[in-house]
Amino acid sequence: MNEVQPTIILVEAQLGQNIGTAARAMANFGLDEMRLVNPRDGWPSEWATKAAAGATHVVDNAQVFKSTTQAISDLHHVYATTARGRDLAKAVLTPEDAAKDMRERTALGQRVGILYGREKSGLTNDDITLADSIIMAPVDPEFASLNLAQAVLLNSYEWFKLGNWSLGDGSREDGAVKQAGLRLAGSWPATKEELVGFFEHLEKELDEAGFLRPPERRPSMVRNLRNLFQRANLSEQEIRTLRGVVASLVRQHKRSK
Repeated sequence: MNEVQPTIILVEAQLGQNIGTAARAMANFGLDEMRLVNPRDGWPSEWATKAAAGATHVVDNAQVFKSTTQAISDLHHVYATTARGRDLAKAVLTPEDAAKDMRERTALGQRVGILYGREKSGLTNDDITLADSIIMAPVDPEFASLNLAQAVLLNSYEWFKLGNWSLGDGSREDGAVKQAGLRLAGSWPATKEELVGFFEHLEKELDEAGFLRPPERRPSMVRNLRNLFQRANLSEQEIRTLRGVVASLVRQHKRSK
């Protein structure tokens, strides 16, 4: 990616597997700059590569530093993640607010980084003192701790969605979905004429089958049926399919008489 993006900094991560899954979370949302501060089990790590599940470019290019101070030395603004309130006078941001702040800063060419702490104990107060602001996620206070990959994924997602939008997998033949909502798979929404035509076809056959009885209840039954299909946001292809279903049932009924 050509844009300036956040640097993910893992401070004294304990297991290679956790570094690998964090790399995978980064790659899910277009981030590729990882820095490691004194990983406990050394570096490089075969376990990290395996756990990255294809995000090997993140793992292979990870930089290793002896201290948090060295790891953040070229950054303009640093965010520290924590699940615990700290007795430090610093701005506290949600992941969503932090992502907006990062976007504003990187748009100006600033380099930003996010600190993540040890799996068991998180960041020390000395680490957090080096940061400009704190990121805290809205989680259940009775079970607030996120694992390393979850924490990286949460912030990476908030960053990504502000500048890029895609859903799921993409391929050469069929690109990733660009927005939420109804997908018509190449078919247009049914016109009101097509929809009413289906209604009238269905109601005619239901009248002949004796379903829309007694007469005084017919108007409300018709309204309920129409409203049911109206909510379905049918495509023109689906209307043709439904009319074919009705016609097929009618033919079978007549043959069985």
